[in-house]
Amino acid sequence: MAALDDWPAATLLQTARLSLEPLRIDHAEEMAPLLDDARLFGFIGGGPCTLDELRERYRRQVAGWSHDRQERWLNWILRDRDSGQAIGTTQATMTVDGDAFIGKIAWIVASRHQGRGYACEAAAAMAAWLREQGARILFAEIHPKHDASMGVARRLGLKPGEQILDSGEIRWARRDQILR
Repeated sequence: MAALDDWPAATLLQTARLSLEPLRIDHAEEMAPLLDDARLFGFIGGGPCTLDELRERYRRQVAGWSHDRQERWLNWILRDRDSGQAIGTTQATMTVDGDAFIGKIAWIVASRHQGRGYACEAAAAMAAWLREQGARILFAEIHPKHDASMGVARRLGLKPGEQILDSGEIRWARRDQILR
């Protein structure tokens, strides 16, 4: 039986253009201005946080676990390797079903850095690392009008399920792994 206690913490990942740094609380200072853009939340809900709210969110996320320890949280800050500038985030929420590690994945790239393939590159690096660690199922929940995120999901080999979730989103997974 798989156990989340065996799942590793986020580690530094590198791509051709990006560094995916494990989240730290002090990342809030540079991320708050990037995430202070209502357009980023049009499909995912919510809105921009104040710096203090973002610090508190990161404090919870850095802990790496839900309160009941049924979810393992992995979060990365995306950084352009050439400039060193933060440009977004990726995350995975890991759970266990029997002997299978399951990861719900997500990504966000600041508006001024969109359209350059960063989300695809970062999500692919994260997904590859998760699979190397033993994730058997990866999925994303995406609003049916969020074309950019659907494009990222397709590049990861995910396909949409038919069910619309209570959130209005559709779960994307490999066709043989559509979760109900």
